[in-house]
Amino acid sequence: MRRLVCAGLVLAVLPSGPAVAREPDPPEPEAVHTITGRGFGHGRGMSQFGAQGAALAGRSVQQILDFYYPGTTTGEATGTVRIRLTRDTTDGVRVVAATGLKLRDLRANQVHQLPTAPTRSQWSIDPHGQHGTRVRSFDAKTRKWALWRTLPGMAQFEGPAVIALVMPSGAQARYRGVLRSIDAAGAHLDTVNALPMESYLRGVVPREAIVSWRPAALQAQAVAARTYAAYHRKRSGKRAYDLCDTIACQVYGGHGSEKPATNKAIAATAGQVRLYRNSPIIAEFSSSNGGATAAGPVPYQVAKLDGWDAYPGNKNPNASWTVTRTSAQLRAAFGVGALSSVRVTSRTGFGPAGGRVLRVVAVGAAGTRTLTGDQVRSKLKLKSAWFTFAGVRPLDMPTAPPE
Repeated sequence: MRRLVCAGLVLAVLPSGPAVAREPDPPEPEAVHTITGRGFGHGRGMSQFGAQGAALAGRSVQQILDFYYPGTTTGEATGTVRIRLTRDTTDGVRVVAATGLKLRDLRANQVHQLPTAPTRSQWSIDPHGQHGTRVRSFDAKTRKWALWRTLPGMAQFEGPAVIALVMPSGAQARYRGVLRSIDAAGAHLDTVNALPMESYLRGVVPREAIVSWRPAALQAQAVAARTYAAYHRKRSGKRAYDLCDTIACQVYGGHGSEKPATNKAIAATAGQVRLYRNSPIIAEFSSSNGGATAAGPVPYQVAKLDGWDAYPGNKNPNASWTVTRTSAQLRAAFGVGALSSVRVTSRTGFGPAGGRVLRVVAVGAAGTRTLTGDQVRSKLKLKSAWFTFAGVRPLDMPTAPPE
C-alpha cells in the first residue's frame, strides 16, 4: 500500500519583508514491485530452446517431436501456401521492373508479358472501380505513372524466381513465388505471396529459430512450421490467404531471411509434418516453456515437466526472468483502485512454485476482481503466465493448490 504524504503551506514571518511560502515537499516516488517468472510464450507444444537442449543431449529430430507432440505420427504435406504480407500497406501491389516479369489476369486466367524499357523502374496493380484493378508503370526519368491497362478483377505478378516488392518506405523486400492483389476489405488492396511450401519455410525457419542451433533443433522447427502452415491452410476456407507474416501466425521474411543452415534443415525434412488421426496438427511452439509444457484443448497438448528447456549449454535467457512494475501499473492492470491484496488462487501444479498461474484475485478500494493468468500476463506485459510477485507486501501472493 502506498503511503500518502500531505504537504501543507507553511508561512514564516520575517523581520523585514513580506511572508515567504515554502515549496511543497516532493511527491513520494512510486513503489516498484518485483515479479519473477519462467518461460516466454504460451508453453503449448514445442519449446524452441527445449528442442535445442534435446539436440545438445544427442536426441534426434523424431525424438524431439515425439516428446513435444505426443501421440502424433509422421505424414507429408506439399503444395502451395498463400501468405498475406501485412508489411505492405500501400494502396496496391508495387514491384520492381525486371526481365521476365509477367502479369496474370486472375479472372480470365490470362498471362501477359510486361514490356520493358530502360527507364521503366516499377509496375503497380492498384484498385480501380468497385472490384477491378489498373496496371501502371513508373518512368524513372519523367517521374510519372502511365496506365498500361485496366482489368475487371484481381491480378498478380509472376515470372522471375524472386520478385522485389516495393514497401511503403520505398525499401524493397524480395519474395519467391508470385505477388497477388486481393480485395480483402476497405478501399486498398492487400498483397498475398503465393509460393511452394518448401520455399515458404526458407523464409520462416530462420526467423523463428536461431540459425546456429544444432541440426536436429532446426529440423524440428522446420517440421513444426510446415505442420502449422498445413493445419491453417486446410482451415482457410474461402479466404484469399492461409496465413499472415507476423507472430500472430508465423514470422515470415521472404527471400531476404534465408540462411544456409536452415535451408539445409528444411531440405533434410522435406514434406514432413506431424499428424493426429491423419490430419496435420496445430503444431504450436513457443520460445521457452520454463520447465513444463502447458496443456491445450487437443490430446497432443499435455502438461508435463520438460528437462530440455534449461538443459546445460542451450543458453536459454527465458528459462527464468525478473521484471519490475510500479504500483500505478499494477492498479491499472487490476482495475480495483488502491490495492489491498493480490492473491494467486490457482496454478497448474506443474513445475517450480506450482507452475503457471490460472487465476488471480485482486482486492482494492473499488472492489474485487478475478483475472486469469493470461489476462494478467497481457495487462502487465509479462513473458508468460508463469509468474510470482516476490518480496512485496501487501502484494504478497501465496500459492494455493491447483483446483
